[in-house]
Order: sequence, then structure tokens, then C-alpha cells
Amino acid sequence: MGNSKSCALSKELLEDLKLNTRYSEEELCAWYKSFQKECPSGRITIEQFQTIYASFFPDADPKAYAQHVFRSFDTNNDGTLDFKEYIIALHLTSTGKTVQKFEWAFSLYDVDGNGTISKTEVLEIVMAIFKMINADDQEDLPEDENTPEKRTDKIWDYFGKKENDKLTEGEFIQGITENKEILRLIQYEPQKVQDRLKEKKQ
Repeated sequence: MGNSKSCALSKELLEDLKLNTRYSEEELCAWYKSFQKECPSGRITIEQFQTIYASFFPDADPKAYAQHVFRSFDTNNDGTLDFKEYIIALHLTSTGKTVQKFEWAFSLYDVDGNGTISKTEVLEIVMAIFKMINADDQEDLPEDENTPEKRTDKIWDYFGKKENDKLTEGEFIQGITENKEILRLIQYEPQKVQDRLKEKKQ
């Protein structure tokens, strides 16, 4: 019955995830064990995902952002994440390769999944990000990006787009590769997430 470590994951899935993420066999088996405990059905619902996200941001409201993250990883659109989708989500939002991360960021901002991003979609994600920034931190933001609307205008200007223009994946990735300011503006400050994770471990 499988390997000596008695990992409940199938050999095929284990090999697939080892190939596509940076996690070791031991880590994947440990993740799977806790996943099974939390989600006996083998699938995680959007509500469970939001609860997990909320535990990282006790003084903010990450519900909307978590919903968009969930959507971007629910590749078969069945309203749940299986273990593979969940692990890929963890991997890409924490340690994924840069290009993979940028491709994921595009799918996060492409709210309607039509292959392009509109300014309205950027605003929707930026508004979700703002709900995760507590009031004190919002007060420290620069004047030209201290509201979701201002931040969206700034991002759209950096891309050199007019109000009703669309952004393709190629343009999006090129823009954030060439301009670190765009990268900073489109994401929730990852350092804060890292700090929260460290706090939780202590």
C-alpha cells in the first residue's frame, strides 16, 4: 500500500504536485492530512476558504478578496477547490515562480474570465484589497493612492490606457515586469501577510 510514509495521496498526484510546486513529499503529505481533517469531503468550499483567509486578517475584512482568489483557482468552476487546486493556490500566492505569479494575478483581475481586463475589474479587486487594509494603514498611504478609485487611476495611467480600453494578458505581464510600481499597486502588500503568518506561528 504506497510508500513507507503511508501518505494517503496517490502517487500520480504526488508526482504532479512535486513537479509543479516547490513542496517536498513530506510537506505535501502533511498538507493532505490537515486538508482531510478540515475538509472530510475532499473539497473546500468558498465559505471555508474565506474562513481560512479571515484567520490571517482578524482586524480587516478579507471576504471579497478571498472570494476573488478562490474564483481564480477554481479552474473547473464547480464552486469548490480540490486538494490539487488548493495546493496550487497556496504555492502561487506564496512561493510561485514570477511568471506563474503574474499569470495568476492576471486571472485574479480578469473578473469575468473573458481574457482581458477592464478598468472596472481593476477597481473591483482594488476595492477588495482596501477592505483588507485597516484604517490606520490606509491613513499612511500616499495622497494619490489612498482610495480605491485613486489607486485604480494610477494603475491604469501606468499601463497607458484610456478609460474604456482593455488590457491583454501580455500587456499586463509586460507592464508589471517593467514597472515595479504597478506590481506594488496591484497587490496586497505581501510583507504584511508574511508578518501575520509569522505572528501566528509564534
